[in-house]
Amino acid sequence: MKRIALAVALLIVVSAVAWGALLRVGGTGGEMIVSAEKWLETLTPEQKAKVLLSYDAPERLDWHFIPKASRKGLQIKEMTEPQRKAAHTLLQSALSQVGYTKATKIMSLEKVLAELEKKKVGGNIRDHERYYFTIFGKPGDDSKWGLSIEGHHTSMNFVVDKGRVVSSSPLMFGTNPAVMKEEHLTGFAKGMRILADEEELAFELLHSLSTEQKKEAVIAEKALEEVRNAGKPQPPTDAAEGIAASKLNDAQKKTLHALIESYAKNVPDDVAKERLTDIEKSGFDMVKFAWAGADKPGIGHYYRIQGETFLIEFVNTQPDAAGNPANHIHCVWRDMRGDFAIPIK
Repeated sequence: MKRIALAVALLIVVSAVAWGALLRVGGTGGEMIVSAEKWLETLTPEQKAKVLLSYDAPERLDWHFIPKASRKGLQIKEMTEPQRKAAHTLLQSALSQVGYTKATKIMSLEKVLAELEKKKVGGNIRDHERYYFTIFGKPGDDSKWGLSIEGHHTSMNFVVDKGRVVSSSPLMFGTNPAVMKEEHLTGFAKGMRILADEEELAFELLHSLSTEQKKEAVIAEKALEEVRNAGKPQPPTDAAEGIAASKLNDAQKKTLHALIESYAKNVPDDVAKERLTDIEKSGFDMVKFAWAGADKPGIGHYYRIQGETFLIEFVNTQPDAAGNPANHIHCVWRDMRGDFAIPIK
């Protein structure tokens, strides 16, 4: 009887573990836990010392997308091939396929910048392997932990609490060049654009507005030079400006929806659905679209979309590395309730 009882007990334990594994991989948070654990298993003790910081470490809130001499975490270039593969699996688990494609293409653009700036003396380091991975806390089914993947022109920040993604912001993407004016290297064809929807849909919406609608939507003749609160732990809390969705016609609302989705769907379906559901619950009609600057490409332009739960900002004012004007995009998704899973007071 004791043997039977022991066998039953073991079966219960095994079943519980198996069921726990099934639950773990049932959503983005679970997949991120599995991927993070597998990546950590590939690292040496010295590498883990760079990668693993406490959840409350101040570095968790220290984000930026500009070229920096040093960053927190472990660079891709410091990893072995199996470690790089596991790191990319972790990145894939945190993003949708669309988001992952954007992120990896943005990283690869460093090759183009290196080519265009090779004669420049004393310039920024351009290296497609100079992207850093950091984990804050211990990934686990019952823990709260953070993930940062960052380098030039991208900063991706996540918090997972008990297997659920509770924060996916700030999430920033940038491109230089925004539009490839000439072919550069293999795989970078003339006309290539990584953030096409983010720019084209905004112009489509702007051009569809009537004269009266533009009076509300256009907040300045000159574009802002940068997204606001870049590098700061929380988004700006200024009241939303621009034209409310309630004042748009059905076609314009559809375009605005598509523009918001081009940002929201950079994360996996379950996280994106939660983002979009929160927008609807808080009142899509109250979402505002604001524009500043030129109404055509090649001249500085900026827009923001703001609702109760989110903020999108986009700026294209800087020249690209070849000198083409307004061909250098910075855009970001932020949480108006608080980035990094920290409520705004």
